Amino acid sequence: MGNLYLVGFMGSGKSTVGKIIAYKTGYKFVDIDKLIEERENKTIPQIFKEQGEKYFRQLEKQIIQEFTKKSGYIVSTGGGLGADIENMEKMKKRGTVVWLDVSLDEILKRTEKDSTERPLLKNPREKIEKLYKDRKKVYSMADIHIKAENKSPEEIAQEILDKWNSLQG
Repeated sequence: MGNLYLVGFMGSGKSTVGKIIAYKTGYKFVDIDKLIEERENKTIPQIFKEQGEKYFRQLEKQIIQEFTKKSGYIVSTGGGLGADIENMEKMKKRGTVVWLDVSLDEILKRTEKDSTERPLLKNPREKIEKLYKDRKKVYSMADIHIKAENKSPEEIAQEILDKWNSLQG
């Protein structure tokens, strides 16, 4: 009984869908970004500003390492955590990784009011596009690929559960 790890770009619905799957399966839900904020007693924008992105990525690596030693979790990863090859390989060894694939235009629409909470959205569009394309290369290594646009969170959760069950069966 490994964990189910949700990866995808910021705003792809990982936390929303993860909570639904946790409810339906009885697994515990954890949002890595929220866990980092609790442990550091700071928001992600504060961590980026005060300690930098490199420090934040190290925290992500430490926490994902913890969860690869546990099971029974639905894990919502931050957008960058799932785009790191080392993290991806760790998650795949200890569970199932699901990529919630959403177009960049849809992501920008969903997150347009979130730039204070999402430091990387403060960059020019060209830089965000490059980040999106680079991350998709690693996301595509996931065990399950879900086109997560134009579907309700409940529909996405059910599609994930169906595919996850067929992988385990």
